[in-house]
Amino acid sequence: MLPGMSTEVRVNSTTKVDLMRECLRSIRRHNKDDGFKVKRAFETLLIYVRNVARDPDEDKFRKIRMSNPAFKERVGIYEQGVRFLELCGFERVEDGKYLVLPREMFDMAVFKSAGNILQSAITNPFFGLLSTQE
Repeated sequence: MLPGMSTEVRVNSTTKVDLMRECLRSIRRHNKDDGFKVKRAFETLLIYVRNVARDPDEDKFRKIRMSNPAFKERVGIYEQGVRFLELCGFERVEDGKYLVLPREMFDMAVFKSAGNILQSAITNPFFGLLSTQE
C-alpha cells in the first residue's frame, strides 16, 4: 500500500436507479391517502417509458408538453414524477414548456431499469411505504 492511502474504500451507492426508485418512493410516501392518483402517475410514467423504449427514434415519444392536461394531472403535479423522467434522460427545454429526450441521450439499459422499477411500484402495495427516508 502507498503511504497515506487508507484501506477504507468509499463507495457511492447512489446510482441513477436508486434515485429513480427514491423519486417513486417519495411520491408514494407523500400521497399515502390517494393510492389511485399515485398508481395512475406510475402507470402514466410507465407508458412514457415503454413508448420510448419500443420506438426511440419516434420524436413524438421523446417530447412531452408540460402543459398537456393529462400529463399535468397525472405526473406533472408531482415534482418527483418530472425528476424521474429527467433521470431517464429527458431535459427541460423552451423555458420548461417541454420535456425532451435527445436521441443521443436514449439508453436502453436506463429505460429497462425504469420500466422494472415502475412495474414494481405499481404491483407492490408496500412499495415506498416501508422506507424510513423522508
